[in-house]
Amino acid sequence: MSSTPPADSRPQPWSRSAYRVWRPIGTRWMDNDLYGHVNNVVYYSWFDTAVNGYLIEAGALDIHAGEVIGLVVETQCHYFASLAFPQPVEAGLRVAHIGRSSVRYEVGIFAAGAAQTAARGHFVHVYVDRASRRPVAALPATLLRTLEGLQ
Repeated sequence: MSSTPPADSRPQPWSRSAYRVWRPIGTRWMDNDLYGHVNNVVYYSWFDTAVNGYLIEAGALDIHAGEVIGLVVETQCHYFASLAFPQPVEAGLRVAHIGRSSVRYEVGIFAAGAAQTAARGHFVHVYVDRASRRPVAALPATLLRTLEGLQ
């Protein structure tokens, strides 16, 4: 029995229409690795930057004084095309699931203006009380409204 999945079950790039909000991201000289493209770990940083930047700008997350903070508990990324400095990129955002205290964000990374993702993935935030680090009973109303706009 083969452990390789059928070719048609492999993850595929998504188009721009899959995403609700766009965030520009500049690549940096240090993002490239020895192979001449953006290193895989940088994509996870872009996910965090795109989501949290959007939430902060929307007034839904106060990273310095808010009573609720989001902790990443799961993340994954699929890669389809190389990106490299000094190429500008765009992150497309959407919310796939809103739970009682958790949210699954899906992020697509595109070369600026490209029709399909160079990479796409997700991460899950569990929102917790800043002091106790225990999951909140319910997402704050402002955060919930902002998240619903990304569905």
